Amino acid sequence: MKEELIARVVQVLRINMSWMTWNLFLAFIPLALSVWLFRIKRGGTWLWWLGFLVFYAFLPNAPYLLTDVIHLIDDIRTIQSVWMITLVLIPVYLLVILGGFEAYVISLINWGHYLHRIGKSEWIWRVELITHALCAVGVYWGRFLRFNSWDFITQPDAVLTKGVEEILGKQPLVIIAISFVILAGLYWIMKRVTLGFVRQPKNAYPIKTQSADSNTPNVG
Repeated sequence: MKEELIARVVQVLRINMSWMTWNLFLAFIPLALSVWLFRIKRGGTWLWWLGFLVFYAFLPNAPYLLTDVIHLIDDIRTIQSVWMITLVLIPVYLLVILGGFEAYVISLINWGHYLHRIGKSEWIWRVELITHALCAVGVYWGRFLRFNSWDFITQPDAVLTKGVEEILGKQPLVIIAISFVILAGLYWIMKRVTLGFVRQPKNAYPIKTQSADSNTPNVG
């Protein structure tokens, strides 16, 4: 019975590793582009603008991983072991989902760094909100309409017609609005956690030394 359960867990993880690896790869594309665009490359050239468009086309792939939690429900039904679910399945899902969302957070932090560098710091929060809204639409397109980032090139007519028509309905707008709130809230939390690690002072744990007065002998 134990061997059968372990075999079932291994089978589930093996199936999941294919799409998890692929989705994480797509999530890390905008992260890599954000480093190149906003930390290394200077803006203004046609190559920079091309990279910028690709960055926004692939950015929804990072928060898209949040929706992959739906696969967890099916996996729980398949495994049906509290210990395996708690100790193996859930940690794997958390690692993948947090990894993807952290790629989203760092990408926007790099974007904000660029705006601050060019003297547009007051634009940062506006850009973040606009990005959350665009990614909420992108996540809906990816999860419900099964569009991919490269469909902007391979089938732009379908993206502009079917994609726009679908999001104008009442139910899609509600889903997109909820996604926007979730993205904005989680980003607000994770941004502060991430910057807290980055900006941790070097002297956070000072070495205690004896004061100079204690080591100086009294004279006179």
